[in-house]
Amino acid sequence: MLLRGATMTISHPFEKKRFSYADYLTWADGQRRELIHGEPVLMSPAPNRSHQTVLKKLGYQIETYMRGKTCELFLAPFDVRLGESGVCNEGVFEVVQPDLLVVCNPSQLDEKGCFGAPDWIVEIISSSTASRDHIVKRELYERFGVIEYWIVQPLDRLVMVYRLRPDGLYGRPDVYAEPDTVTVGIFPELQIDLKQIFDGGVI
Repeated sequence: MLLRGATMTISHPFEKKRFSYADYLTWADGQRRELIHGEPVLMSPAPNRSHQTVLKKLGYQIETYMRGKTCELFLAPFDVRLGESGVCNEGVFEVVQPDLLVVCNPSQLDEKGCFGAPDWIVEIISSSTASRDHIVKRELYERFGVIEYWIVQPLDRLVMVYRLRPDGLYGRPDVYAEPDTVTVGIFPELQIDLKQIFDGGVI
């Protein structure tokens, strides 16, 4: 059994060192995976209760604010394909399933999910995903231009907020803790109450 974040081996008629979204679409064994730099990564069968509680409460605050607005909120599992504009499935090597994402450009959305960088991504981490979310995904989201990237740490009751600067880099994150209220950079009128998010969210 592979742990969350572990690289898997896939039987394939050709020996490949790098898999694309076209390959990803052929895997019909029911396993949830992400594709990071062309490498398939298995995801946990199901997140724990504290993860889901925080996700539910955060999603509720965001969805309540966004009613009647153009931007859309999506929760995992929801495929985000990160690639250069105009490339075909064979040219996409990054497919992620963020815990929460907001897309404001309807042209990025299709029946398969989202193509291109969402405006806002939130990852709720556990000990098994921490390094991937803090390092690998942060670099990936920065490279493809995700405007705002939040890393939520339920155990520590912390939120790290990366915001894309004019030079296209994130720089140092702003760090918030319960009972702070965080103003969302892409929605200045939306303030997230961390006390409400974390209250009862950790086992």
